[in-house]
Amino acid sequence: MQGKDHIRIAEGDLAMKTAVFSGRASLFVFVLLMAACSSTQSPPAGQDKRRGSPPTSSSQALRLPPNAGQEVAMRALGLIDVGYTFGGANPEAGLDCSGLVRYVYAQAAGVSLPHNAAQISQLARLVSREQLRPGDLVFFNTLGKPRSHVGIYIGDGRFVHAPNSRGKVRVESMTQPYYLSRFEGGGSFLVD
Repeated sequence: MQGKDHIRIAEGDLAMKTAVFSGRASLFVFVLLMAACSSTQSPPAGQDKRRGSPPTSSSQALRLPPNAGQEVAMRALGLIDVGYTFGGANPEAGLDCSGLVRYVYAQAAGVSLPHNAAQISQLARLVSREQLRPGDLVFFNTLGKPRSHVGIYIGDGRFVHAPNSRGKVRVESMTQPYYLSRFEGGGSFLVD
């Protein structure tokens, strides 16, 4: 009787060791699979690891071909009358000024910009009012803070923007006294 019990214990011990080994092997395979899923390829030169994001160093600033400006301007015009929503990032939910710029540049040029007017201005090459081209950005001080508002220049002294909670995306003239007195400069991602 003692021999049979010893064999049963040995069989049970073997089953337990097999289960532990099988569990460890499964865990090892799981860890390998997870590591493979989280690996990323190196981004192309001129882009950081976030797909389509502008590079972070000023020596590798985001630059788009000049014809991209027309596409940016046309996409912006396509959003006229979309409602304003603070923090809004898409037309369905509504857009704020930087959400409009971020959305349009993602759709028209495949790039990801921050959702903050001041941060966007830091990425763009500064241009004067006279140098503005369709698709460039125009920055204003509307909240007593530098570059607190942004719009997309469409040509002929006009820009598209999401003004405030009482408005919708619309076209404005840069010569209107309100915007003329608050204009802080232009920004461009277009190649000269």
